[in-house]
Amino acid sequence: MTGDFLQVTCQDCENEQILFEKASTEVACAVCGTTLASPTGGHAQIEGEVTDVVEAR
Repeated sequence: MTGDFLQVTCQDCENEQILFEKASTEVACAVCGTTLASPTGGHAQIEGEVTDVVEAR
């Protein structure tokens, strides 16, 4: 039951932020506060643009 980390770009301010694809809480942009991800019980619903998948070492 693993998941990936995603680099997401905010649609409003273009801030790039890394978040967990299975986020269990709402994730807001650190700059403008726009919702980037909402929990769904599995994979989060991503509201921004996913620009990269970050791999753990």
